[in-house]
Amino acid sequence: QVQLVESGGGLVQPGGSLRLSCAGSGTIFNIYYMAWYRQAPGKQRELVATINSGDSTYYAEPVKGRFIISRGNANIPMYLQMNSLKSEDAAVYYCNVKSPTSTYWGQGTQVTVAS
Repeated sequence: QVQLVESGGGLVQPGGSLRLSCAGSGTIFNIYYMAWYRQAPGKQRELVATINSGDSTYYAEPVKGRFIISRGNANIPMYLQMNSLKSEDAAVYYCNVKSPTSTYWGQGTQVTVAS
């Protein structure tokens, strides 16, 4: 089973930027859907952005205009460029990848936004 690993999280000041990556331990074939979720302390996991095999994207309202989801290659299937970060963006960010046979989740990467 391919494992997903997120990276790129860290501490950033309000207004700053981070780029998250989602890498696979192997190749995932026939990916048709990918998404980033986030979960802040005491809150439910929420959808941040999605991208499908046709490169159609969706963004949750709180991040629209600031975040950009993109696809990479088979081993690093997805990125999330986060700009103009706000304190309310602080959370653990998870990547989610779907193929016809499996759904994959990463372990999460922490994003902290503080001055």
